[in-house]
Amino acid sequence: MAKKKIGLPPLDWLRVFEAAGRLGGFSAAAKEFGLTQAAVSQRIGNLEAWLGRSLFVREARGVSLTVEGESYLPLVQDSLRALERNTEDLFGKSPRELRVAGLSSNIHALVLPALTRFHEMQPGVRVMTDSVARRSSLDEDRTWLQIRYGRGIWAGRDAALIASEVLAPMAPPGVNWGAPLIDLRGERPGWREWSQKSGQQDLPQSKISFDSMEHAISAARRGMGVVLGSVPLALADLQEGRLRRLDLPELHTKDGYWLTWPEDRAKSRKQRALIEDFLKALRG
Repeated sequence: MAKKKIGLPPLDWLRVFEAAGRLGGFSAAAKEFGLTQAAVSQRIGNLEAWLGRSLFVREARGVSLTVEGESYLPLVQDSLRALERNTEDLFGKSPRELRVAGLSSNIHALVLPALTRFHEMQPGVRVMTDSVARRSSLDEDRTWLQIRYGRGIWAGRDAALIASEVLAPMAPPGVNWGAPLIDLRGERPGWREWSQKSGQQDLPQSKISFDSMEHAISAARRGMGVVLGSVPLALADLQEGRLRRLDLPELHTKDGYWLTWPEDRAKSRKQRALIEDFLKALRG
């Protein structure tokens, strides 16, 4: 190994090293940068000569990081991310678009009521929504800013709570306790759990059952019975008088509605400010 040089290596060499270390090989790094594998190998060889240390072990089946390479990789990654963020903060344009994905019911109940408040804070930003049919589809969706339901823990994602899930007996004006119950199948607690927690016995019968909170709340609006409805999702109906909470105990759960994004995104100051304003609007 040649004698190391003093100072910072060329940025191009560091970026290629970061890609090769992150992707686990020279071929993958070459594909990411549109280079040949030989060009990647040359740049990493130059970096190793500059540092006076071997960063990769070359073997017949591929390459792997040395101890020095494993130690150097996170330092290079942090430095490149910081340089990108600071460059964006100083010279980048303010975001002009915010795109968010979520279940159709969550877009309707949480995003739509927040748009006026958000545009008062960010008048120049265009909001785009992407609806998904199933919650599992969010893992495959390309829209990185998402509204999710759960406990707020998703691998590789940051999350900020919009609202905790609270379930309460609700019905439209003129429908009272004793009317048929509207059942909801799924992971949320249902009437049986509510009965156990509240001490209410001899529940009215149920004549309909849904697998969607949106459909169950819609059925209640139509006067079809009493629903154990999500307060965050039914908030507009409650505020505008289409539904009312009955004088019965509510049920708090461990779940909630969250604004989430990949932990390696939203690092620039301008992007964070945009998300923070959107979160304030969602929280009302």
